[in-house]
Amino acid sequence: MSNSTMAVKSARRAKSSQRHQNSEPWIPTLFQNPKVASASALLVFDAVLTALIIAYVPYTKIDWDAYMSQVSGFLGGERDYGNLKGDTGPLVYPAGFLYAYSAIQYVTGSQVLPAQILFAVLYIINLGIMFYIYVKTDVVPWWALALLCLSKRVHSIFVLRLFNDCLAMLLLHASLASFIHQRWHLGLIIFSGAVSIKMNVLLYAPPLLLLMLKAMDISGVISALFGAALVQILLGLPFIMSHPFAYISRAFNLGRVFIHFWSVNFKFLPEPIFVSKGFAISLLVVHLVLLAAFAHYRWCKHEGGVFKFLYSRLVSIKLKFALTNTHSYKALKKEHIVTTMFVGNFIGILCARSLHYQFYSWYFHTLPYLLWKTPFPSFLRLILFTGVELCWNVYPSNLYSSAMLLGLHLVILFGLWSAPSEYPYVDKKVSTQDKHK
Repeated sequence: MSNSTMAVKSARRAKSSQRHQNSEPWIPTLFQNPKVASASALLVFDAVLTALIIAYVPYTKIDWDAYMSQVSGFLGGERDYGNLKGDTGPLVYPAGFLYAYSAIQYVTGSQVLPAQILFAVLYIINLGIMFYIYVKTDVVPWWALALLCLSKRVHSIFVLRLFNDCLAMLLLHASLASFIHQRWHLGLIIFSGAVSIKMNVLLYAPPLLLLMLKAMDISGVISALFGAALVQILLGLPFIMSHPFAYISRAFNLGRVFIHFWSVNFKFLPEPIFVSKGFAISLLVVHLVLLAAFAHYRWCKHEGGVFKFLYSRLVSIKLKFALTNTHSYKALKKEHIVTTMFVGNFIGILCARSLHYQFYSWYFHTLPYLLWKTPFPSFLRLILFTGVELCWNVYPSNLYSSAMLLGLHLVILFGLWSAPSEYPYVDKKVSTQDKHK
């Protein structure tokens, strides 16, 4: 056999082998990543667990009937927020809440069991989004993903209480999934939708604005913010046109004072201090100081601090009117986006005067990520995680559980402050089109 004949046969065998490899299903290759395999298995496990909870754990009546009463008033033609009430009080959420729960009422017929099944689906979707973010950022080890499935309180919030916090956080996490792919305009629209259901999402607003200033030029930031504002205007338009003061004062009331008895944090303080205006102002000052400190020394460390960063953006605005393409923008690393957002929200949680039990959903899914961003050893991370979960499962909260929760939060914050600051940018520069996304 000639050498040329052997070469031809060898080439055919190589092509056949390559076709065989290319025809192999993509799923086994995908699951070679232990985090993807772990997350997929945990989704199935938690779906079964959630179904068992619905089947065997009694539903707890808290706000569902009030939600349905408020929605019924809205569907009946009432547009005055002062008249939209339930058995737990007046409506205090923006208009997106009414549209969302109107759809839920239509699907479930106001019945609890169908609503529980629907919220179980929302729970699994939310968990899937969080797994996606965790896998993409690659901060938490594969085995620690199981922590996201182990909260008794969060399962209860979703499928035994049916709180609107669940919808708000689902949309918030969906917006974050957009942000890590540099889809800022889309993410801002989803983020605004989350705000329209519950305003706690605004705790993410300060770090989000900083990230936008890093990722886009000023025209991109303004257009993204305009899109978010337009969502609020369109959703609230029926109420703004008829009773604007009632809508704005009730739906966006930042001065609400929550009942001392139901608070999980700062319960160790006497009630007169807890409800005082001075204490509220003090917490606001601490909140702003912590945000400024993290922005200057952690989030903008590689830009020379927050003031130097803002000055560079101011210069770029001036140059934009004189020249074109004078400033190059770089895409932000997924880890930097998620870290900045999660830490900014956690600072808000730490400084919140009152945290009711359902508010745990505001930051539970960020806890494993935050803990693995600290320099602590894994056993201490697990102790901190368990301690926080235990505090949220003490009912009613007391002096000791409340003080313990604050202490655990402070330890986590110290760990986040002590952690090294990651370089925020990927290597490739963003094109002129990308910087407007």
